[in-house]
Amino acid sequence: MSQAKVDRYKSEKASRKKTLRKEKVKRSVTAVCGTVVCIVIVGWIGYSAYGYFLTQDDKSATVQTEVDMDALSDYMSTLPTSGETAE
Repeated sequence: MSQAKVDRYKSEKASRKKTLRKEKVKRSVTAVCGTVVCIVIVGWIGYSAYGYFLTQDDKSATVQTEVDMDALSDYMSTLPTSGETAE
């Protein structure tokens, strides 16, 4: 081996712990950031879906129907009450 290779190997060996620590920290930071991004995306999808279904429920709940009860009232007024006897 040439002297340059020997010197380079010695310097790499001396700084190997620092290099490994930096790589480990970099991997950890990448994993944490990836996890946070995934959580944010899942939360955003859940919030959007909740808002979508909530507006769908509001639309179905606001339907109003009017009923003409005059015919039923007329029929009920022609029925005899419990105090009257039918002969």
